[in-house]
Parts: sequence; structure tokens; C-alpha cells
Amino acid sequence: MLNGLRPNVTITATHKLVGIYFGVGLGLGAALGVGVTAAFAAGAADPTPARTAPAESTPIPVKPKEGPEAGPGNIDGKPLTSQVQAQIDYVLAHWQDTSSSEYGFLSDSNCVNFASQGLLSRGWQMDAEWWTSKDEEGYIDHGKPWVSSTLFRDYLQAHPERATQLTDAQRDQVKVGDIVQFDWDDSGDRDHTGTVTRVEKTSKGAVKVYFAGHTDPTDFRSVDESITELHPGAAVYYWSIV
Repeated sequence: MLNGLRPNVTITATHKLVGIYFGVGLGLGAALGVGVTAAFAAGAADPTPARTAPAESTPIPVKPKEGPEAGPGNIDGKPLTSQVQAQIDYVLAHWQDTSSSEYGFLSDSNCVNFASQGLLSRGWQMDAEWWTSKDEEGYIDHGKPWVSSTLFRDYLQAHPERATQLTDAQRDQVKVGDIVQFDWDDSGDRDHTGTVTRVEKTSKGAVKVYFAGHTDPTDFRSVDESITELHPGAAVYYWSIV
């Protein structure tokens, strides 16, 4: 103490406000603590109900592929034999070719030449009538049935051990790897030859046949399109390969 006097203590308005805020803060903290504790207690006593599993949705049926999109196949859906598979693999690998160093290429009428190549890939053996050859100088020659649709028809008629003729009314007997022939002008000869690449039955029960070929290059052309749209009134025949 100086001069026996007590020091002056001045309590300002600011100090009073700090004290009030401090007291109120403690009170609110205590209240909040009680509230939080109560909330946790209530949560423990009343757990969230389990979620109900959603109902299983009905799968949407996938529409089977048809026509060219479905690829090679027969009505019965059975796998192709290895011989037919080799034939179709060759045809689908070369239907766009415009030349061949092995078999030659007839720019205006290569359809039978190409179908013959497919049959050779299938395992057919050449004979004295149906043949092709290439000499040492690269010259390629063919037997007439190898390159003529009409003469190929005559050859197959003379060799039932190789093929049986079917009419268009017998489509349900046609198989992948069979031969299809067209008479565009109904003259009695054969104007075009192809290899059957797909046979299917539509939802309405109709049989559709698709084929591959050269000259008018295609891999899966509809027979119906050929005889109704491209060549209206044309006749179609099939050779069931034995």
C-alpha cells in the first residue's frame, strides 16, 4: 500500500458485459450438453427401421436376331458341320473379292466360279467335268460346269450323289451350304448362282433364305428380295448338297 491507501479498482461496463456473456455461455453449454445426451439416448432406444428391399424387376425379353444380323444358321439351330463351316467361312471371307490369283475372276459372270470355290473348300473333289487348273505360267482354266450356271445345273442333275434339286415350295428343306440358282427371265436356263448362308423361320411361320455370291456381290441377300424387287417374276431353285 502506498500512503496506507487501498488501490482503486474500477469496474467498467465492458467488464460487466464479459461476465454476463461468460455466464450465459456456460448456461447454454450445459443446456446443449443435456440436449445432445438426450438425443443420443433417444437414438439408442429407437433405432432406424431396416430398409425394405426393392421388388425384383421383370427382365425385358431380348428379341432374337434375324437375317444378316444373326449370321449363318439353319432353322433347327444346330451347329454347322466342320465341312459346311469351312465352306461358309470361305464364302464370307471372299464375297467382296474382285480378283483371284488361284481361280481367276470372270468380271461379268463369276458367280459359279465363286460357288465352286466354296464347294471345293467344303471338301468336294474335282472330276473330269467340274474342275479348274493353273499351269506353271499362271494361266487359269476351268471346266464349263465350273463357270456356267446352266451347265452347273446340268452337271448336278447328272450327279445325284452330290446334290438333289429342290423347288421354292421346298424351302423348309434348304440348308446352309446348299446352292441357290435363279432364272431371271423364266427362259428355262440358269442366270445366277449363289451359296445359301442362312435359313430361318419368321414369327409368322414363313421360311426365309439368304445367300452369298459374286457378280452381284453379297453375303446375306434375301431370295425374296431377289425374285420380287430386283428381278420381279424370276424363278428360283435350290440344290441340297449331300
